[in-house]
Amino acid sequence: MLIVPAENVINWKRPPWATLGLMLACFLVFVFYQSDDDRIAEAVLDNYLASDLVDLESPVYENYLQRQIGLENASGMTDRLERFQRAVKKQDTVSQAGMMAFDMSFYRYMQENRDILWASAERARWQELREPIHTQTLELSSFRSGLVPAELTPSTLVSYQFLHGGWGHLIGNMVFLFMLGFTVEKALGIGRYLIAYLLCGIVSGLVFTAFSLGSPIPLVGASGSIAGLMGMYVAIYGRQTIRFFGFFWVYFNYFRAPALAMLPVWLGKEIYDYYFAGATGIAYMAHAGGLVAGAGVILLLGRSWFQVRESFYEPEQEAQDQRFTASYAQAMATLGRMEFDLAKAQFGALWERYPERLVLLEHLYQLAKLRPDLPEYRARTCELMNEALRQKLTERLVEVWQEYLAKGEAHHPLAAGDHNRVLFACLRSDNLKLAEKAFERLRSSGDPLLVEEACQLLADEFDKRQMSPKARHYRSLLGGPAQAI
Repeated sequence: MLIVPAENVINWKRPPWATLGLMLACFLVFVFYQSDDDRIAEAVLDNYLASDLVDLESPVYENYLQRQIGLENASGMTDRLERFQRAVKKQDTVSQAGMMAFDMSFYRYMQENRDILWASAERARWQELREPIHTQTLELSSFRSGLVPAELTPSTLVSYQFLHGGWGHLIGNMVFLFMLGFTVEKALGIGRYLIAYLLCGIVSGLVFTAFSLGSPIPLVGASGSIAGLMGMYVAIYGRQTIRFFGFFWVYFNYFRAPALAMLPVWLGKEIYDYYFAGATGIAYMAHAGGLVAGAGVILLLGRSWFQVRESFYEPEQEAQDQRFTASYAQAMATLGRMEFDLAKAQFGALWERYPERLVLLEHLYQLAKLRPDLPEYRARTCELMNEALRQKLTERLVEVWQEYLAKGEAHHPLAAGDHNRVLFACLRSDNLKLAEKAFERLRSSGDPLLVEEACQLLADEFDKRQMSPKARHYRSLLGGPAQAI
């Protein structure tokens, strides 16, 4: 059974750099740091076969497996015992050596019981032959940097998350890391995402250690951290209904369910497999620990350290565009039917929701212009002028101003500040003729401070152009002496 969330699609305009970085780190560690493992493993097997350890350990190993099955109810060992017995029957020493040489639990069992397993001469020979092979085995990356419960260190709680047991293990984990990571990264941001990812891996390793106390078998892989991403994923959405992809033996399909409802399903599956799936080589309790850690990070710390960004819950730009297009088309259809009041309400609602789309304000302005005697026309004019000024659309600013002077000024005059903004915009665009026109309107508005400032600006501007009569005219309006240049 496989159930994974599939609510989001990746936006490549904003790539998930942290997730891609983690994937690259795991790949580089596997290709370069772990690249010598095959050579070491082959050397261990060759040395093991070159000695007579197969004859010494084979009877002991069969008894050991039977003991594990009987005393510890390790039902998963049954398959291993059957495979070993078949190898013994076929005199397949390579298969026997492969099973015994790398079984760290078996080695520890022999170390603890060597005094009763062999006579003194055989014991001494076994110790002499086995010790260098065991030392060589410890050179494998999984023992150097993997998480070994019997020798737990803070560094290995992090390093084990980047090691993998083979190409299949690596590729499988990277697929799930990508599928889950880009959503969680978008929700938390790069920094908090990386911290949460590593934290889930650490908790996962500690839970694994708690259920495998004293075990010499190393844990490697990003599965615990990825399980943490699954826990964070559903906790981010909480009780919202989202889409999942489910694979149930031969049936697969998408379905929708409350996000958090999947957490006990996943957790129950891992715990069930831990007790009943047998020795599959999968660290089920590490997965369970990661799930709980991931959900806990969001549910317990989601309002403080690991708060989800508000932008995460906003629809993607493509979805926003589609939604806007549909609403805009509806408003335009209403306008086409000349239902002006309804169209005004629809464009107004769109403008509040999409304040960056100037076309909506243009429609509202045009609708208000139908009744130039009402205050709404003046309000929309000022709003459009301010927006045009903000977007540096000087020509549009002047057009709207001139149009209002012709249609609405007689009913509701513009304020001095409105004329002043036009004056400044005209000066910046080097349109002195319109600047003077705006000044005349400003002068008639009755604001002496703005008028004085505008006079000075115009006088200075005409001085720069060596237009002395104009400069003297505006200085005379200031009440001061005229200056010739």
